Amino acid sequence: MPFPTKNLNDGEQLMLDVHPHWWYYGPAALFLAGSMVLTTFLLGKTTGFLDTAVTYLGVATIIVAAAMCLVQVVKWRTTYFVVTNQRLIDRQGVLARSGVEIPVRSVDNVNFTQSIFERLIGVGKIVIESGGADSKQVIPYVSRPEEVQKVIHDSIHKFREMGDFSGAPSFSGVARELERLEALRDRGTITDEEFEAQKRRLLD
Repeated sequence: MPFPTKNLNDGEQLMLDVHPHWWYYGPAALFLAGSMVLTTFLLGKTTGFLDTAVTYLGVATIIVAAAMCLVQVVKWRTTYFVVTNQRLIDRQGVLARSGVEIPVRSVDNVNFTQSIFERLIGVGKIVIESGGADSKQVIPYVSRPEEVQKVIHDSIHKFREMGDFSGAPSFSGVARELERLEALRDRGTITDEEFEAQKRRLLD
């Protein structure tokens, strides 16, 4: 279920459109598989009343596990993280929808985190810091988060190339905006020349 192109603004280019990593529904799928294996194993070891009890209990557990897994898969299919040259979009839901949109111009910093297990399966969290009301947004279950981080940085570059990189409104005015630009320069997102140009624009 790709992001509808009709929802893009004029001149907006889609750079990334992904569902969460499969580990989003992984625990539920493992629970279902474990229930089936355990029930089958116990049925081969019991007789009489115990066999009947295991059958009913096992079937009930499998039905519940299957329902949980189906719900998670549907949520996975209707959840996506989108990066364009103007916005970062995190949305989920079919009937009841929720989501967060962060203008690229508001992004101060982008980091990712991974545990050892998450590195092994290729999943992690993207942490986006911005100058908006919700200054930190965490996007979980991101596949190859380091690559996604690079895509977001590329999006910032593209936005800058469009000639509108004046930065987001900030709570502490010019001082905070200068700190944000310095952080972008230190990370290599903008050059020294671009930093000086934006600095002069702020101070003029």
